[in-house]
Amino acid sequence: MRAALALLAFALALAGLPAQAQRENAPATEDRQVAAWDLPREARDTLALIKKGGPYPHAKDGTVFGNREARLPKKKRGYYREYTVRTPGERTRGARRIVAGPPGEYWYTDDHYATFRRIRE
Repeated sequence: MRAALALLAFALALAGLPAQAQRENAPATEDRQVAAWDLPREARDTLALIKKGGPYPHAKDGTVFGNREARLPKKKRGYYREYTVRTPGERTRGARRIVAGPPGEYWYTDDHYATFRRIRE
């Protein structure tokens, strides 16, 4: 009964949030996908570099992605690695990333980890 009330309270809280906030608070799921060929060219280039094993243009590329907000499926620390997707005209790393699990598991974010879509190849 307590769990049902907590779930109801959570659903009511989400109902009052704007759509963007709901999306940002929702974990990534398999139904949130993007085909690799529909990614921006720079993301496809980064994906190719990941599969090739580098070299990567940014020092942080290949570092552990902590998934602290649990937007991706929960795994042990070290499971996910992050890679920068270049943003034309951006002087910094920008907001776009690919987060990779074991070979074949890739996630794309264009809003600095707020939302993710699984890359379907």
